[in-house]
Amino acid sequence: MRFGLTLAGGTEEKQSMKRAIPCLSGAVIIITSILSLACAEVTVDTDLAPAAFAARDVAQALTLIREPDARVIFALSSAESLAQELREAGAKPVGPVESEGFSIRSGSVDGRSVHWVIAADAAGLMYGGLELAEVIRTSGLDGVRDDDQKPLMQMRGVKFNIPLDVRTPSYTDMSDSAQQNIATVWDFDFWKEMIDRLARARYNFVSLWSLHPFPSMVRVPSYPEIALEDVQRSTTHFKENYPLTGVGLDAPEILDHVETIRRMTMDEKIAFWRKVMRYGKERNVGFYIVTWNIFVNGTEGKYGITDGIDNPVTADYFRQSVKQMFVTYPDLKGIGLTTGENMAEASPEQKEDWAFATYGRGVLEAAAALPGRKITLIHRQHQAGADAIARRFAPLIASPDIEFVYSFKYAQAHVMSSVTQPFHESFVRELRAAKTLWTLRNDDVYHLRWGAPDFVREFIRNIPAPVSKGMYYGSDQWVWGREFLSLEPDSPRQLELAKHWYHWLIWGRLGFNPDLGDDRFVAILKSHFPMANAPALFEAWQEASMIFPDVTGFHWGALDFQWYIEACVGRARPETDNQQFHDVDRFITLPPHPTSGDQSIPDYVRSVVEGIPAKGTTPVALARRIEGHADRASAALERVGSPGSDRELARTVRDIRAMAMLGRYYAAKIQGATELALARATHDAAHRSAAIDALTRAAGFWRRYARLMRAHYRNPLWLNRVGIVDWDVLTQAVDRDITIARQRLSEAARPHAPSP
Repeated sequence: MRFGLTLAGGTEEKQSMKRAIPCLSGAVIIITSILSLACAEVTVDTDLAPAAFAARDVAQALTLIREPDARVIFALSSAESLAQELREAGAKPVGPVESEGFSIRSGSVDGRSVHWVIAADAAGLMYGGLELAEVIRTSGLDGVRDDDQKPLMQMRGVKFNIPLDVRTPSYTDMSDSAQQNIATVWDFDFWKEMIDRLARARYNFVSLWSLHPFPSMVRVPSYPEIALEDVQRSTTHFKENYPLTGVGLDAPEILDHVETIRRMTMDEKIAFWRKVMRYGKERNVGFYIVTWNIFVNGTEGKYGITDGIDNPVTADYFRQSVKQMFVTYPDLKGIGLTTGENMAEASPEQKEDWAFATYGRGVLEAAAALPGRKITLIHRQHQAGADAIARRFAPLIASPDIEFVYSFKYAQAHVMSSVTQPFHESFVRELRAAKTLWTLRNDDVYHLRWGAPDFVREFIRNIPAPVSKGMYYGSDQWVWGREFLSLEPDSPRQLELAKHWYHWLIWGRLGFNPDLGDDRFVAILKSHFPMANAPALFEAWQEASMIFPDVTGFHWGALDFQWYIEACVGRARPETDNQQFHDVDRFITLPPHPTSGDQSIPDYVRSVVEGIPAKGTTPVALARRIEGHADRASAALERVGSPGSDRELARTVRDIRAMAMLGRYYAAKIQGATELALARATHDAAHRSAAIDALTRAAGFWRRYARLMRAHYRNPLWLNRVGIVDWDVLTQAVDRDITIARQRLSEAARPHAPSP
């Protein structure tokens, strides 16, 4: 079956002049761009829908640069006559091509330049076509070079905590981010744009994380009353803090006050998610469902279902629900689970027995009912051991139709901390045959547009490739739906992935190919912001963004509730009721990341007092480095040029300026904390004066930062891990640092909870 796909529009006269070009070999797509028509046409096998998506981008790029005689061929490497065609065209031969990899070749046929995109599968054709389109867009046809690429990470995905319904919440639901996006996740236009963006950034899957998604997504034949009609949201006045384990999100004050925001039958919900997953498949973006356990939200105690680990009805319901996910959704790639969160009283063996009896057997039954269907089961290592998991799930590991994959939080909750991470080392020693999907958590940047390719490139290269299946990138404190913070929003509001396009592009592209150089990112910026001085913008963005890992590498709160850098807040323990501003004393006591190479303030003070040589980057040197990033970012911004009518460039420049100002705040705060610690150790008034001076400067920088944030972003903001972020309240807390420094040196430092 074949169909014609029109790639670009034009007048009615132009449309009538379109023509197709015959194929040169077996499984190929031909694209031609004819200047006089300003349009292109593609003929493609329907099984090659991802390639057709990229072909559209190539045709648009050719039209953009006005090439009347350009010819591009998409060819599967298995085409019999391909090698001969390349030889006759004088093009370099192509070796074996891996799945999702591609080769780009150029040659000449009858005196006419021809470019080939060659791959082993439709996904590779898509990525090769997207690469070619980008080169043409940024450098013209003269910039096209022979190229061979294969993905470093086989799986490159998104961790998306999905707020399906107040009755089936995710971990993130108790926050503004989730409450603003419940309707969004039931909007096909949202998913269409998001999937397109993910494909272009080289991501190939989306993982939807939920406490208990089944009642909102499937109808289980043996439990028909559990399927939820409509989409509901609570209208209650939420408390600031809820348990960080996900327990209690079914409290009466939440579920007794609801409104219906979308009328949908279960059949309509199923049709919706089938459509989303099919669209994803056409862009090589698969879907996975990942859960925490044991949660039974949405069941309302029907059929005797409880969250008890010994309840046989609960186990049967979960097993059937898991199977039904695959029966219901033919394009669902896999399912994942967490043993923990709401299984605190169970032993490791009990947890794995339950997980196998429910998810394990459910997947085995789905595989038996759907012969030939390839299914992935992701088992998170969180609160579990790799060796115990492997023993219990041996039947799945041995199955030819089931791929068993571990998952591990590679950098805890903060990827923006250090390019090397130590937390996986003992876990890797336990691994057997199965590989690992690394969870890369960004619980650092939500407001500001971040972008540091040099940091990400080194970070990804340090991930242990031999045991890696891939990565998924995302947050537990944020839903990457539509942005809701801007005081000058687009209509409709931007996708978060549109606002943070550069941030997400960096992680996706470098996860596919970490050899992608800075010159390409500069070219991408030039294409995206034609009015800007792209090298200057790249430098400013890179320098300002490096402030985040430098600060968090020094001031390290491992978990999401322990540190949020954009607001300088956290909690010492998850059960702490109130958010804590990280004051100057906390900057003295909280130690650095274990592999950042930074020296703590107490160790530095000891080295000064005792005359011991410093080990690592001293706090003084680190503060200068952070200040240097801010200085270079600000200087580069002066060369970027006026944004003119480009609103997105104006917003980007503003965010970079805010990041630089935040860096100045942290540099001065680290200086002040260091001087205060020295003053307390030496009883030298000169150090106290230096501390007061540095903290006074820090307060001034914070005011300028907070003024930028208040002017352009909604205030306050409710986050589900660190509570309410209010720039006015935080400014008062910043001023208290000066008061702390003015205390008599004989006064003891204020007590703090133990460091994490």
